[in-house]
Amino acid sequence: MTKVLHAVFDGKVFQPKEPIDLAPNTSWILLVTSDALKFPTEPAPHPFERTGALATDMGPADLSERFDYYIGRR
Repeated sequence: MTKVLHAVFDGKVFQPKEPIDLAPNTSWILLVTSDALKFPTEPAPHPFERTGALATDMGPADLSERFDYYIGRR
């Protein structure tokens, strides 16, 4: 089970900022990071999204202007 908990360290113990639903008197492994390391609020864009943005400036602006030319009918 993985949970993200926000807590304050008072020099001796971690005090959670919000109520948590963990069983008392059980062992846990803590991964501690500073508040300076913020989790991203939105996922990074998929690489294809960036590729699509680059490809928009390629080729003619409107293929329908010369449709016959592009499909091979001259």
